[in-house]
Amino acid sequence: MGKFERYLSLWVAAAIALGIGLGQMLPGIFRDLASFEYANVNFPVAVLIWAMVLPMMMGVDFSTLKDVGKKPKGLMITLIVNWFVKPFSMAALGVLFFRYVFADLIPAENANQYIAGLILLGAAPCTAMVFVWSQLTRGDPNYTLVQVSVNDAIMVFAFAPIVAVLLGVTELSVPWETLILSVGLYVLLPLAAGVALRSFLLGRGGEPHLHRFLSHMKPLSIIGLLGTVILLFGFQGRVILSDPLIIVLISVPILIQSYAIFALAYGAAWAWKVPHNIAAPCALIGTSNFFELAVAVAISLFGLNSGAALATVVGVLVEVPVMLSLVAFANQTRGNFSSD
Repeated sequence: MGKFERYLSLWVAAAIALGIGLGQMLPGIFRDLASFEYANVNFPVAVLIWAMVLPMMMGVDFSTLKDVGKKPKGLMITLIVNWFVKPFSMAALGVLFFRYVFADLIPAENANQYIAGLILLGAAPCTAMVFVWSQLTRGDPNYTLVQVSVNDAIMVFAFAPIVAVLLGVTELSVPWETLILSVGLYVLLPLAAGVALRSFLLGRGGEPHLHRFLSHMKPLSIIGLLGTVILLFGFQGRVILSDPLIIVLISVPILIQSYAIFALAYGAAWAWKVPHNIAAPCALIGTSNFFELAVAVAISLFGLNSGAALATVVGVLVEVPVMLSLVAFANQTRGNFSSD
């Protein structure tokens, strides 16, 4: 795990502070950046999101789908948690906290935005960072790749309907055209481009050539993430400075969701006698989020300065320390699982 991944929350916090400061000092520049959009897609943010997402999509190997029948228990746990539990539990927690527990602390219209952001986080299972978590727990790398590839294939078809249903159930309007456009722009197109680039690079020089290219792309991905955070908090700065407590409030349901989902998946793997090198990654992939997609879709659906976009970025801030604590727990409990 490199320095960037290990200290991701620190870099995100620094980008938040920088974004808020720049937003207050240079409001005109941020207004101009916000104006570069079409059909609710902001072009500067779209470029940054693609910089984040494309290297991750290049890591997906759909040829591994032929191995989905091997060791099915871990994959079944991951799929059940990711697509039948996690989106709905996140929506339920959002409604519980922002319409009831925190109802006296925030305006109702803001509460709906935060719920929407949480729904987007819950419906987007992790694509890239799970490889880091798997490595730190000595997980089976090939099996982790199978899990990610299957989840990405499902996400192409399931993300938009699940988000639309949950937004509707929570009485939030569903702009179908924008939602479908977002899935096409931030899932289908980068996935297709990633698969094509992967195939081209493998044809040119095999796996070593691909890994060298991805290592060169990594700084671009980092710039994309931090640039997006700076922009978002540049737009959100005034709201946050007037009510800094909102960051803490948004973090509460995310923290509860993360630890509860991990406990469910990890406990199921232990009860089903899944080997630890599969059990740990299958629980961690369900706990982690594809926050890049959640951020992009929140911006497209609700705008750069929306509460939904803010909630998804808070998810970035919370995720790394939470996941590192779960990695440590998984490693400490390795002896409770079989080794093969």
